[in-house]
Amino acid sequence: MIVEMRVYYCAPTRLPALLDRFRTVTMGFFEKYGIEQVGFFTTLVGPDNHALTYFLKWDSLADREQKWNAFQADPEWIAKRAETEKDKPIVARIENTFLAPTDFSALR
Repeated sequence: MIVEMRVYYCAPTRLPALLDRFRTVTMGFFEKYGIEQVGFFTTLVGPDNHALTYFLKWDSLADREQKWNAFQADPEWIAKRAETEKDKPIVARIENTFLAPTDFSALR
């Protein structure tokens, strides 16, 4: 099992649009493709309060590649994502990190 940490740095004033897109669009696609979330967080105190950090749980890197690529290629997702950004882009930059739990982690 691995955990992917993804950080979406939003364009100024666009964090509410990203949160709305996750609530109303993205989570349905995650469910459709079996993408399991561990949690979603906004920054209360830190270097960038226009960021969404979230964690996804995968069986393996191969599992991640198969599910993520299917999600990203879904024509309905592509259309809905474009629709949410018709006025202006939402995300300025994305970072992701893959983490392996230790043998003493509660999440293994």
